[in-house]
Amino acid sequence: MTDRSPGATALDRHRERNTDREAVGAVRKRIAEAGVEYVYYQSVTLGGRVVGKVVPAGHLLRSLEHGVRLHRSVAADIQTDRHGTLLGGGTRAAEFVALPEVETFAVLPWDRSVGRFFCLLYEPEHRPDVGGDPFAADVRGHLVRRHREFTERTGLVLRSGCEPETTWTGPGLAAPQRPDSCPAYRVDLLERCRPVYQKVIGYGRAMGLDMIEGDYEDPGQLELNWMYDRAELTADRLITFRQICRQVARELGLSASFMPKPATGVMGNGCHHNLSLWDGERNVLADPGRRELHLSETGRYALGGILAHAAGAMAVMGSTVNSYKRYWDAGLFAPERIDWGMDDKTCTVRLPANGRLEYKLPDAMVNPYLSHAVLLGAIADGLAQRTDPGPPQGGPDASAPRFPALPATLGESLTAFAADSVVRDSLTPEIADLHLAAKKDEWARFCAVVTDWEHMMYAEATP
Repeated sequence: MTDRSPGATALDRHRERNTDREAVGAVRKRIAEAGVEYVYYQSVTLGGRVVGKVVPAGHLLRSLEHGVRLHRSVAADIQTDRHGTLLGGGTRAAEFVALPEVETFAVLPWDRSVGRFFCLLYEPEHRPDVGGDPFAADVRGHLVRRHREFTERTGLVLRSGCEPETTWTGPGLAAPQRPDSCPAYRVDLLERCRPVYQKVIGYGRAMGLDMIEGDYEDPGQLELNWMYDRAELTADRLITFRQICRQVARELGLSASFMPKPATGVMGNGCHHNLSLWDGERNVLADPGRRELHLSETGRYALGGILAHAAGAMAVMGSTVNSYKRYWDAGLFAPERIDWGMDDKTCTVRLPANGRLEYKLPDAMVNPYLSHAVLLGAIADGLAQRTDPGPPQGGPDASAPRFPALPATLGESLTAFAADSVVRDSLTPEIADLHLAAKKDEWARFCAVVTDWEHMMYAEATP
């Protein structure tokens, strides 16, 4: 899937936008007013890491036109498999060009001498046949293009809002609690975390996140949310939010973890995706004039697609070995089966309000560019196939399973991912193949490791 047309490459057109006099002038003004001296040119890897380079602000024009270059294995986190093979390209592989998007410029509120751009990635011009094309392993650029194609095909826009949960640990944050009780929503425990949430919310607002609410959920666990928007903007903001949390942790001498299941018997860190579909300013998931909780016909087909491909999507939504501990620990509000419902917190998809679907599979380490691209593919398939989601959980005729079981391990999820052509085709072949290779290697490494639990169970078990 390329962006090429005769006479100009996608890279050429991006450069033309970046060198527009008005756009350059606006960025220069912001840099001067803030006193920015250094700029990060950043992109996001398959594993959700932020990578890039720092460039002195005086080289703005050069960077807007030529970008920065990184080795293509960066897209796969510069990771070798167990056999020593570098994923995503060997030592002789070509670099990619990271070209900034002018509209993503922001000033870091904790150090206003530093700014940042998000970049789109391209093949270098000298490469035969593909020079100037979008870099096929660019997860962020792929979501932008995928959403545009989805809108062209369906006339709809996907808007989403994420609920990222983060575990904070460090001096003064220990939370006493009674056995078999949950400390969720206690304002006293929010007070313990006041320095955390005040800095995160303040920095978030300064970087363009419309922070709306937050709460305390389990020992050390905070959920801080911002307003929903187009899927690609929400993905950018989730990455920014994680960077903010890391900075706040550094400043306060704390640790901020997005690990999906930090400990047995406590709630995992999820990142529920709240979804709506829009035709202009009309949310098509709900029928106007109906007050009772319901889904429109379009909404039911979209939901049907999400559920039909939930098993295949699990390798993206729960992308780590640790992710599956979140689903296995019963009674802690994580999905247990592929179904949908109203107020049951263990459903894969919940309908909490007219016009909104809460997709509960993604965890806090999810790559939001992959998750939203997969959701666009599943929704498009549901609309095209008119997929019936069946009755809600707890309703009549809801007892018989309608969809496959949730994969119970990362290994099972990779099998489901490989078998689901809709999920794979929602990504580029390069992204799908790299993701599968990286995660197969992760699963193999885990299966070869002897754990503390095994020592506890077997080290002195006989005679």
